[in-house]
Amino acid sequence: MAHLLGAEALHLEFPTRVVFDGVSLGIDEGDRIGVVGRNGDGKSSLLAMLAGRLEPDAGRVTVRRGVRVGVLDQADTIGDDGTVRDAVVGDMPEHEWAGSARVREVISGLLGDIAWDAPLRGLSGGQRRRVALAHLLIGDHDVLFLDEPTNHLDVEAIAWLAEHLKRRWPANQGGLLVVTHDRWFLDEVCTTTWEVHDRIVEPFEGGYAAYILQRVERDRQAAAIEARRQNLARKELAWLRRGAPARTSKPKFRIDAANALISDVPDVRDKTELQSLAVSRLGKDVVDLLDTGVSYDGRAVLEPFEWRIAPGERTGILGVNGAGKSTLLGLVSGDVEPTVGRVKRGKTVNVATLTQRLDELEEHLDDPVRVVIARLRTTYTFGAGSSSQELTPGQLLERMGFSSAQLSTPVKDLSGGQKRRLQLLLILLEQPNVLILDEPTNDLDTDMLAAMEDLLDTWPGTLLVVSHDRYFLERVTDQQYAILGGHLRHLPGGIDEYLRLRAREREIPTTDAAAPASPASTGLTGAGLRAAQKETASLERRLEKLEAQIAAARVALADHDQSDYVGLAEEMARIGSLETERDEVEERWFALTEQIG
Repeated sequence: MAHLLGAEALHLEFPTRVVFDGVSLGIDEGDRIGVVGRNGDGKSSLLAMLAGRLEPDAGRVTVRRGVRVGVLDQADTIGDDGTVRDAVVGDMPEHEWAGSARVREVISGLLGDIAWDAPLRGLSGGQRRRVALAHLLIGDHDVLFLDEPTNHLDVEAIAWLAEHLKRRWPANQGGLLVVTHDRWFLDEVCTTTWEVHDRIVEPFEGGYAAYILQRVERDRQAAAIEARRQNLARKELAWLRRGAPARTSKPKFRIDAANALISDVPDVRDKTELQSLAVSRLGKDVVDLLDTGVSYDGRAVLEPFEWRIAPGERTGILGVNGAGKSTLLGLVSGDVEPTVGRVKRGKTVNVATLTQRLDELEEHLDDPVRVVIARLRTTYTFGAGSSSQELTPGQLLERMGFSSAQLSTPVKDLSGGQKRRLQLLLILLEQPNVLILDEPTNDLDTDMLAAMEDLLDTWPGTLLVVSHDRYFLERVTDQQYAILGGHLRHLPGGIDEYLRLRAREREIPTTDAAAPASPASTGLTGAGLRAAQKETASLERRLEKLEAQIAAARVALADHDQSDYVGLAEEMARIGSLETERDEVEERWFALTEQIG
């Protein structure tokens, strides 16, 4: 494969620390490289040096003659003047961009819901991100550098971007380097992973999953080597202590040998140990939304629906921007009142919300981290019974990934990821039993995301998550719902089903919103329409019967002899079969109702 660009002995140093020391690497034709690492370890600096935007203190970057490089910055770089068209195609004549299949595909995939002549000044952060991406992708580049391309994009746009990048160049052509914390995106697009850590860049074959497997094996081997090293060191030191003091020459030699043995042992990398925090006990009733709907200025945001949230339920919420996800969460938390229907909450319910705005930290910006935590309590108890453990605020924060030096850092000087961790800790210390997470993965690196997932794995409360991070959503939730056209819809097929339903929505021609829907607009008329309506009614009766059977089967399972493992397995298999049939009937009912209108 032809070489596109390379770096030799890169050294980068800031006033307080060395970021890279002697890094050499290269990008060849066909490389699809994902860059991972902790926040602050130098991922964006590496991309900037390779793209020629940041000069290293030593070493050099070489680019093959004629190679065209395109860069997507992490920050918003498009101005406020002009329109979407100006920012995407600039002065390109209309017949040129309209006649290009690639340009049309990019515009359709990223900007389908944004007016072509919309002023840039009025766009949201997500819309501006898509405009910047579209401008980059229509260019004729040999190498693309993407710094956090999925920021502010929803699940649908991320899926489109992944598919587009995989099809952009023929096999073994072009190069891609992407810095991202979106692990699904890394797995879907990248064939090589670079981990930035401890002043070096370490390559791994494959995407995120393959990288994790190799990293675990690397850490296992390192642990085995360290164990052998420590055993040898202990033997050396034991020999030295037993040696006669008068035998100065030989002990001196052995001391030098022992020191040499441990001289290259690196400092232990920070590891986050998150333990389950005590939570209030939930009763049988959590939050029931009964025939609940919300309208603003006469426009229905959420059509009336019923949703009974169960204790320990772990649900992900999907939907395009503006679909009503925040409204739905507000109904659960009590911040939004329904226009119709009612919301019933259990007596023991204590709801807490992790927002995108870091509201919990606003009044503590000038306070050191340690002081913020100490104001709440002096000790914290983890676990229960004989395994319980009391920790001081300092010990607790260290377990959350803060170094000793950072404990005295004012909140305002923390990085975005550190503030996010502190925000989550403050919320959990309130001991809620219903936790709402609104885009919780913002500003967190892959290691911290894994730590948060580990914490949520052991958290016994009810969890509702809104996130565009597909990996995180599938990792921490057991089921997903979507808001489609104002209706709350269960997704038995998960995010893949959501993407299929969204694709189907786009295929249906849009009509004047003010005009009432008519049977003729669905394509069903006469006998076909009557047959569809008859089948829909039959399916509704079948759904009611299946729900009753499932409820009865669950009661029977609870009453069953717990020592009869065979019988329990049969009951669980029966429940699973009924649920599968219900999901299939529900899918058919939804398809018919879309056709009928």
